[in-house]
Amino acid sequence: MGSHAFSHEMAVRDYECDIQGIVNNGVYQNYLEHVRHLYLKSIGIDFAEYTRSGINLVVVRAELDYKLPLTSGDRFRVDLDFVRQSRLRFAFDQAILRLPDEKPVLAARIIGTALNARGRPYLPAELEALLV
Repeated sequence: MGSHAFSHEMAVRDYECDIQGIVNNGVYQNYLEHVRHLYLKSIGIDFAEYTRSGINLVVVRAELDYKLPLTSGDRFRVDLDFVRQSRLRFAFDQAILRLPDEKPVLAARIIGTALNARGRPYLPAELEALLV
């Protein structure tokens, strides 16, 4: 993990599991998104405030590699690293690890950008400063 590392622990809830008794594949994206929002808030970036001011943070690509399923009651940690992808894009490199054995559950790269009020990609100064 790099200089913008962030982690958050969670637990699987019964209703997140499918008929096979494992976490439904789409639920992992909810876990990842929740931790991205917590991270942004922790560094002073208010998602709602950005939206009100005409700036929309959007996901443009999601790459997920599933390694091991979680089941009801499992505890896990989501790790996040915030990195520059290109001039106008950033990436959240994220991993989900089962606890307490820290077995890898999922590896993800979520690529995003910010859109201004005209719908054009750009990076606000606050994000730009984090990606130096």
